[in-house]
Amino acid sequence: MSSLNTNIAAMTALQTLNQTNKEMLVTQNRISTGLRVKDASDNAAYWSIATTMRSDNMSVSTVQDALGLGGATADVAVTAMNNAIEAVSKIKAKLVAARAPGLDRSKIQSEISALQTELRSTAESAVFSGENWLNVDSDGPLSKTIVASFSRDSTGAITIGTIEVDVGPTGTMLFDTSGNNLGALDLERTTTGNAVTYSVATLDISAITDDTTELLDLEDMIRGVDDALGQMTDAATVLGAAKSRISLQKDFVSKLIQSIDTGIGQLVDAEMNEESTRLQALQVRQQLGVQALGIANQSAQQILRLFQS
Repeated sequence: MSSLNTNIAAMTALQTLNQTNKEMLVTQNRISTGLRVKDASDNAAYWSIATTMRSDNMSVSTVQDALGLGGATADVAVTAMNNAIEAVSKIKAKLVAARAPGLDRSKIQSEISALQTELRSTAESAVFSGENWLNVDSDGPLSKTIVASFSRDSTGAITIGTIEVDVGPTGTMLFDTSGNNLGALDLERTTTGNAVTYSVATLDISAITDDTTELLDLEDMIRGVDDALGQMTDAATVLGAAKSRISLQKDFVSKLIQSIDTGIGQLVDAEMNEESTRLQALQVRQQLGVQALGIANQSAQQILRLFQS
């Protein structure tokens, strides 16, 4: 039926054209943003999951930074510890050499004093970002915490994992800045002969003679330095284990960030080839819709011609 008041064909063509325009707008937005789920209105479930994953990924990225900082601190401590072990080994060798009778022990002491100065300088300079794991206050915290992981379980509960490094007398402490002398190098020992109090950092053999009792003191000093060297070796093991854990965790966190990024992409990213093909099809539909609307609007003109005949 043809009608002047109601052009059903034109209305249908207009509705189809409007729907095509809406679909084109959605497709163009996906192409311009690269996302098929940009906000909650696109897909509430996927948007919610992706938003939470993005937030968690930012936290994991912060963990990666913390591990990098901890790893750098461990590297500095390991380097300094190795230098200190080498210096203490030299001190022990010089003490053993000083055990031989008739030597000028004051000259040997001058070499030992230089090494003692080097030890304290090494420990004091083993600082990264304000952290020193070798020069430690025994009255303060004796454990350093490195944030190592961030995780969320199925219930949404968050867990923060850490790596603990013992920087106390049983750990990496070489010098005790509190004055309690609990570090491996400033721990005071007493000889059995003349009851001489000494530490690796303060021992002085310049006045020791070939007297039997004084030589026994020297031998006690050798044993004391060797004990300190054993402590330092254990401390180096602690640092090495921490450094290894940090390195492994850094690798894992890096891969985890990539995996989360991939998962987010699978949820919300647009498939560009598909969207491009769809846009071309919609452009053809739009052109056909415009033509269909034009044809439908011409029906009124055809009715007018009937009255002009």
